[in-house]
Amino acid sequence: MNQMNVESRLRPGHEQYPWRFFFGYLAAAILFRYLCHSLMLIPVLFNELRPAPTVPDLVLALVPRLDWLAHINYYLWIACYFPPALYLLYRDRKLFARFIILDGIISLSRGLMIPLTGLGPPHGADLNAMRPFSLWTTWWQLVNPYRALIGDTAGIYLTKDMFFSGHIATTFLLYLFARRLGKMESRVFLVLQIFSLLVVFFSHLHYTIDVIGAYAITFTVFTLGNRLLCRNFPRFNCQGF
Repeated sequence: MNQMNVESRLRPGHEQYPWRFFFGYLAAAILFRYLCHSLMLIPVLFNELRPAPTVPDLVLALVPRLDWLAHINYYLWIACYFPPALYLLYRDRKLFARFIILDGIISLSRGLMIPLTGLGPPHGADLNAMRPFSLWTTWWQLVNPYRALIGDTAGIYLTKDMFFSGHIATTFLLYLFARRLGKMESRVFLVLQIFSLLVVFFSHLHYTIDVIGAYAITFTVFTLGNRLLCRNFPRFNCQGF
């Protein structure tokens, strides 16, 4: 194991990896991911104002919708995303850096693809098209962490962010990177990913094609993006991955 690989896997608190570095990485990751999310929301909100039809889905027709699960799906996604991401940073900061860069790219990709597909809500009426809202006021509410979490702003204004599923894409990307950490960690991340999948279907949060697309696009971005990062930035320490 070379020196670069050893440094990458040092735990926070080590003399060569003090806690201030850990929180520095964390702050940079939050800022980058927050910026990507904020930019992604602009075309998504434009799309919310455009009328779109609900289309038939064979899987959703068979799976019952659980209202109570739909109301808390966002919090369940947070539980499946943030703790594992923090653990990834704790275990291997350079692996985490590659993850957060590709995660941001996937978020921006969703912002481009959602308006291209124009799918209506899988459940209920197209309320945002019938009752248009102020674009920039709503955007600010969505990028405000307190309003987004406590006020259920995302649940109210994001009803047509369909293709492709962010719940699936983010948790699947975490699993792909967790395979580097070991078998036990990989299995835990896989369980969280499958749990997210079940939440998506039993909430009727996305169409089946959104789920399939999320897996396909995420794996493509991971395969190509990870290869480009490793080839062009050796300090990302990609040995064996």
